[in-house]
Amino acid sequence: MKTILVTGGAGFVGSNLCKRLVAEGHKVVSLDNYFAGSRDNHVPGVEYREGHTKDIAKHVPEKVDLIYHLGEYSRVEQSVLEPEVVHDLNVVGTTGVIEYWRERNLSGQECKLMYAGSSTKFGDGGEARKTSPYAASKAANTERVKEIGDRENLPYAITYFYNVFGPGERSGVYGTLIESFKQMYLRGTPITVTMPGTQMRNFTHVEDIVNGLVVVGEKGKGDEYGLGNEKAYSILDIAKLFGNDIVMLPERPGNRMKSALDTTKSNALGWRAKVSLEEYVKDFVSKNPRGSSLEKRVLIFTTTFHPVSGPAEDALIDVIQAMPDMHFDIITTAYSRDAVAAQSLFRNVHVHRLGRGSPADKYMLPILGFRAARALQKKHKYLFAWGILASYGTAAALLLRRVSGLPLLITLADQDLSRLSFAKRAFLRFALTDADQVYGGDSAQEAKASEMSGGALKRRSIGDGDAFANAMRFAYSNFLRVRRDE
Repeated sequence: MKTILVTGGAGFVGSNLCKRLVAEGHKVVSLDNYFAGSRDNHVPGVEYREGHTKDIAKHVPEKVDLIYHLGEYSRVEQSVLEPEVVHDLNVVGTTGVIEYWRERNLSGQECKLMYAGSSTKFGDGGEARKTSPYAASKAANTERVKEIGDRENLPYAITYFYNVFGPGERSGVYGTLIESFKQMYLRGTPITVTMPGTQMRNFTHVEDIVNGLVVVGEKGKGDEYGLGNEKAYSILDIAKLFGNDIVMLPERPGNRMKSALDTTKSNALGWRAKVSLEEYVKDFVSKNPRGSSLEKRVLIFTTTFHPVSGPAEDALIDVIQAMPDMHFDIITTAYSRDAVAAQSLFRNVHVHRLGRGSPADKYMLPILGFRAARALQKKHKYLFAWGILASYGTAAALLLRRVSGLPLLITLADQDLSRLSFAKRAFLRFALTDADQVYGGDSAQEAKASEMSGGALKRRSIGDGDAFANAMRFAYSNFLRVRRDE
């Protein structure tokens, strides 16, 4: 029996690994900060400790024989929007783990480190590691572990995961691709695929990953233990396994086209991936009926719209133009009589302008917008409602949510939260707590909004449009970021 530490033990892969290690009779300790992990994943027999990996020595003072370091930030494209969080978890946190590993061995306690690297390191001939904070940090960490381990003759092994799927996957903004597709299928929403759709991926079942981790943990030495299924699929081909109701999303940074897979060293230890993704999805679809179809339609609330616009509204226009298969009903003010002419510019948009054509129209938008939205909701089955900025339009959206239950996404975008009046701060606190999902334009704005609301920003399920809303919100955030950088 060994004493084994699993960082991220309450996560998707970590919880499955803990289950296996406990079954084999080991003493298992989990260290997790619950950034993405869940207490619902706790396994009987595991000792759970909550904390940051930078403080690993404080939380796990006892002798440890083997460390599985899985507790890092693990979403590629989302990392572009929150590099500070990636740095905290993947640089600061992993530095703590490496120092803990070194000190244990230097003091005479043999302690092996199993580092879970990322296949993004090999994407597009190595170029993919430069496209996101996640990929860059994970690649740098593998090189740090290898350099220190070889120089100081410390026991270690580095594995590389390839798109893990299986029971217990996460959904939401930090969710996996397959779980997002499953949720869209169950809820009757279209399946979203990021352009061009020909990106190739190797999908590996979590049981195969756990088998690989155990084998490499026992016998592996050094780098380059690839853990991936040899069969590669395009993202579009995977989406089609769930049906043909597909919506293409605009391209976004960090989205590599392919990854090199080398399982030579893992195979030499007797490991092989056995579970087929295609069979897994076919079995899921055969056992689960698709949800009642919703329209490819979103209800949007914004105080102003083209040609009266700012960065937030302009980014919305980018999304509209990039998604011609979607329809957008936009509730906004007339604001000026010249604005009405903009309707003809967008084929997939119906603009509902309310008021008399003056800037004062915004003061009536909460009531007039709510009435217009109620009438529209009787005609259409919307995926979700979307409030662009927390302002007068969003007030109407909040009323609609209270009355009808239509889930609401709010994007704060370019709002300066540090210069709000007392009344606007009070409204924002209400909006932040009553919406289903709230996202800032960057991590600094989210931190400020979280402070104003008295806690973490809402990430409740957005119901029927959950996975779809996350995908669209991410596309919008990228357009906004590009416009800011120009």
